[in-house]
Amino acid sequence: MSTTPAAPGSTALAPEIAARLKRTEDGLIPAVAQQYDTGEVLMLGWMDDEALHRTLTTGRCTYWSRSRREYWVKGDTSGHVQAVKSVALDCDGDTLLVKVDQTGAACHTGDRTCFDADVLPLS
Repeated sequence: MSTTPAAPGSTALAPEIAARLKRTEDGLIPAVAQQYDTGEVLMLGWMDDEALHRTLTTGRCTYWSRSRREYWVKGDTSGHVQAVKSVALDCDGDTLLVKVDQTGAACHTGDRTCFDADVLPLS
């Protein structure tokens, strides 16, 4: 596994897609995973050009783990697969929306979504 994200332009990601991405200083772009048929927001992961290329070509979500410093395919170890239905780039080119068919839990805690355990009160 790689210990650093791929440099922009160093992957097989189509140049016309790569040119539209606005990455963080470390070459990453946030990717929001959403259940395609219900609209449920599942999780936020990070992708670089290579992870996006793998996601687009394999039909499985590939992310860059900032803590482990390596690529990971959602579900390879847990069985909680994200089958990609569509990928969209937001209007600013700085966030991806990945619509998936989620099998099992999306969150590493075992919850269906990463956004249901700590709902903040509105004042």
